[in-house]
Amino acid sequence: MLPPGVEVVTGQTVINEATSQISSALGFFSTALLVFAFIALFVGGFTILNTFSIIVGQRTRELALLRIVGASRRQVFRSVLLEAAIVGLISSLIGIGLGLLAAVGLEALLSGLGITLPSGSLVFEARTVVVGLLVGVGVTVVSAISPARRAVRIAPVSAVSEQQSEVEISLRRRFTWGAIITAAGVIFLAIGLTKPAIQLVGLGAFGIFVGVARLAPAVARPMASVIGRPLARLGTSGKLGRENSMRSPRRTAQTASALMVGLALVSAIAVFGASLSASATSAVNNAISADMIITTGTNSQGGFSNLVRPTAAAVPGVSATSTVYQDQFEVQQSVQNLTSVSTENLSQTVILNMTSGSSAALSEGQLLIDSSTADTKHWTVGQVLPVKFALTGPTTMRVGGIYQANQLIGHYLVGNGFFLQHFQNELPIAVLLKTDGSSATEQAVKHALAGYPNLKIQTRAEFQQSQRAQVNQLLTIVYALLALAVIIALIGIVNTLILSVFERTHEIGLLRAVGMIRRQIGGMILSEFGAVIGIVVGTGLGIALVSSLKSQGLTSLVVPGWSLIIFLALAAVLGAVAAIWPALRAAKLDVLAAIAAE
Repeated sequence: MLPPGVEVVTGQTVINEATSQISSALGFFSTALLVFAFIALFVGGFTILNTFSIIVGQRTRELALLRIVGASRRQVFRSVLLEAAIVGLISSLIGIGLGLLAAVGLEALLSGLGITLPSGSLVFEARTVVVGLLVGVGVTVVSAISPARRAVRIAPVSAVSEQQSEVEISLRRRFTWGAIITAAGVIFLAIGLTKPAIQLVGLGAFGIFVGVARLAPAVARPMASVIGRPLARLGTSGKLGRENSMRSPRRTAQTASALMVGLALVSAIAVFGASLSASATSAVNNAISADMIITTGTNSQGGFSNLVRPTAAAVPGVSATSTVYQDQFEVQQSVQNLTSVSTENLSQTVILNMTSGSSAALSEGQLLIDSSTADTKHWTVGQVLPVKFALTGPTTMRVGGIYQANQLIGHYLVGNGFFLQHFQNELPIAVLLKTDGSSATEQAVKHALAGYPNLKIQTRAEFQQSQRAQVNQLLTIVYALLALAVIIALIGIVNTLILSVFERTHEIGLLRAVGMIRRQIGGMILSEFGAVIGIVVGTGLGIALVSSLKSQGLTSLVVPGWSLIIFLALAAVLGAVAAIWPALRAAKLDVLAAIAAE
């Protein structure tokens, strides 16, 4: 009974479409959470690997005795992996419970930052338990494979005589594989930057993380010598701590590796965040030459009245105006956002950095595309594309020019004349004003538009600040999630140092026997922590990440030197704090029991 062009659907269809739109809008957030979950597992994997490596080292005699009484290498290997699986299962169950608390805390964090999510109860599905157990046990077992392989290489003779040749062979293999993995990571990173391809950059970064972690013992000795030099001047404790770090570079690297990865990630995000914030300002400078920008308010949806432009244009001091519309169209069977702008005052309000073609093509009803779309789709000026509009149906458009990528303009741009022929009853999403720059004109514009409460009227500087504020809000969430990875790294430091204290019970007892007091023992353990590699690796990866996204509008590269220095100082403080508990345990060891320990 309805006229042609009207679609009739059920209420459930509308609900399904709204649900799909919400899921699509939150897709980036789900992806971000999965990325940080992977980062947390990656950092935790280092802690698990270090723990089982130390445990295997402490149980050399036990494992050798098992070999003497008839245990095969396969049985020893399986026993270590079975222990890892049991530990992983128990830890995963605890982790799932803590994850529920973290979800509540994350929701509170988002609310505190002004980010409102669709209302609803906390969702806890059965697959969450299944996936959590599989991933937790899987990561633990995989991380324990290398220590388990080391365990099966322990000779039975080690039950009566400690041998160091196995360690030396292991170190040589570690350095060889570390160099190979690092080189492969650098190659993938270089290819990813050349393409550019963010996936290859991520794969290269992963390879560099793993490779550098394996190479860390090679540089731990000289770095411990340099970093520990000021501590050696503080007395006997600092001197022994420095010498212990130099004497056991592998143990020093194991202690610092988890925090190194966490610090590298924080440094990379710091470079990315500073560059993203600078690019937000650059995007405004490279896209808009107008002095005032009128958009919808924070809580407003859609556009605003078409009477806003003529009302603002009538204010004395306003010399040029441009109206901006946006809606969806279909190009080559893909739904995309299409932006339009007035062509009569284009040069006074909008900046189009053309790489080919001309902006004059807008007045001729042709399509302009950004450089990232042109590179991805391999489109050129003059190419005719099949497009489709909901109102007018299928047609074709000629590519009239290509402009530098800019997030504010979008990927597809046409003139208002062409746009309004294919969309009905459209409302503008922005009005750009060129004024004389005086505060009197600014106040006059705001007074003239006082009858439109859904408007947000900003000067160019205010608009830039709002763009930076949106970026900073997102970065706050990123840093909060990265803090979880750093906490995991600090737990790794505590765990590794405690195991190190158990491993060196005999050594600590002898030091106490020759006159070292408890305070000196505690100071020695505190002095053995140190890691700087993460800052260097993270900064380099941050620069690579920004470079790989240059075609996506991330045009400014900023290295926040002071922020990196603060991160380094904070890491040193946190590392020392994490070492307090192991230091106290070492200081409380009974002298006679420690000397008798083997």
